[in-house]
Amino acid sequence: MAARSGDQRVIRGWRRKTGAVIATAVLVSSIGAAVATAAPIHAPILRAPVGGYEELFVPSSMGPIKVQVQWASRGGSAALYVLDGLRAPADHNQWTTDTDALRQFAGDNVTLVFPVGGRSSFYTDWYRPSSTNRQATTYKWEAFLTQELPAYLQRYGVSRTNNAIVGASMGGNAALTLAGHHRDQFKFAGSFSGFVHPTFPLWSEAMRAAMWDEGNFNVDDMWGPAGDPAWDRNDATVQAELLRGLPIYVSTGNGAPGPLDLPYGIGNTVNAMSLEAMTMTATQMFGDRIAALGIAARIDIVNGTHTWPYWQQALATARPMILDALGAH
Repeated sequence: MAARSGDQRVIRGWRRKTGAVIATAVLVSSIGAAVATAAPIHAPILRAPVGGYEELFVPSSMGPIKVQVQWASRGGSAALYVLDGLRAPADHNQWTTDTDALRQFAGDNVTLVFPVGGRSSFYTDWYRPSSTNRQATTYKWEAFLTQELPAYLQRYGVSRTNNAIVGASMGGNAALTLAGHHRDQFKFAGSFSGFVHPTFPLWSEAMRAAMWDEGNFNVDDMWGPAGDPAWDRNDATVQAELLRGLPIYVSTGNGAPGPLDLPYGIGNTVNAMSLEAMTMTATQMFGDRIAALGIAARIDIVNGTHTWPYWQQALATARPMILDALGAH
């Protein structure tokens, strides 16, 4: 469940290139009410800029949530939701700084949606605030990602039904389970080094340790004790039947380090090796489960560890599948 922050140079450069577009979006927003009264009732209140980058603050039951957005290159309505890892920072989504995700899709007719925050949340609806770190609000990430955020983006012309969702590490299992439970919203799901079988014996304790390490969060406040129905509901392997007919890409490394690990140092690499050995095992169990059910999916187990350069590669592999599923070339 890795996450290491990079610098903000990608975003700063993108802002400089798209300042005029963003300024236009602000102007459109300021006159949105007047436009809405003249437009047919079914028309969106606002229209997305054609290409460019923007940061939105979206109302939610958890308070305003920052969302980084790269608009579809030709103003299309499809969207790709991209979920962070366990250590998700409060000020940016690491996909925007630690990978070239923005560049990969810059010419594609799909809006990239990067929710910010939610560390140790597993992008799920918790039972209550964490009792071990004085958390002020209850995480309600499923509600945000499937109700509040899509409703907000619809005002910009983004479809609520033509979306894809991918995630790394913590976000990988969430991408699959959210897609399974919300088939009306998502047409593709991808997990990169995801812990896709959290109900496997004793893995709840591994999650407990990881969440305590990242912010003193209490796993019991998320899904209750092991065996609670919430664990099954949020386990992609248990819920595999819900994914039948959905285009799926699941990838993981085998724990073997390579040149991409060198910048992170020996300590981080050893940790990333052990984490990836766990995600490889989970991926194999997920693969066995869908094979037994006769459900089609692409599953890749490649050389690599639990860190961002490999997830960047996985996203590049998934890209043509995503564009096909959304009709967003």
